[in-house]
Amino acid sequence: MGVSPQTLRRWERQGKMAPPERTRGNQRRYDLSQFFLKKETAQREMTIAYARVSSHDQKEDLQRQEQMLEFFCSSHGWTFEIISDLGSGLNYSKKGLRKILQRIIDGGLNRLVLTHKDRLLRFGAELIFALCEAKGIEIVIINQGNAPSFEEELAGDVLEIITVFSAKLYGSRSHKNNKLMDNLKKAVEDVKT
Repeated sequence: MGVSPQTLRRWERQGKMAPPERTRGNQRRYDLSQFFLKKETAQREMTIAYARVSSHDQKEDLQRQEQMLEFFCSSHGWTFEIISDLGSGLNYSKKGLRKILQRIIDGGLNRLVLTHKDRLLRFGAELIFALCEAKGIEIVIINQGNAPSFEEELAGDVLEIITVFSAKLYGSRSHKNNKLMDNLKKAVEDVKT
């Protein structure tokens, strides 16, 4: 299998492999067919818990989401992996989101758990939910809460759009300013020499 004996022992402790048969010399002998069956079953039963915040200022909220997801999945006895992202709900190219989409497409996912519906995406989450439904993947949203009114939801969406575009605008200005400063420094150095 190309792994060390310590890895095999760890997999055995984690329940990824059936306990081995022992030789007279007390050496372990693993049945590889049992390992691959267990691995396929675990992949089919995999749960992904997803947490996301929009900015670095919200790192504490990200940690709270991760703790809530871990507690929720553990209390249900699910085999799970927590994936978290730091980025806008309008950003479709976040590393964690892409990883989830790949797992949905590959079929290695049984369940997707979110703290709130908008943690996945601000717009377009329904498209991913439909893809999950087509693949037989269960969606679990922990905090359903009271649905916001139309006005509250619209205000939140507009605020998110304004935030993203203003960040892009200031980011591009910052890039231009940095380039201008670099050119000025270079010109000053040229004059000195």
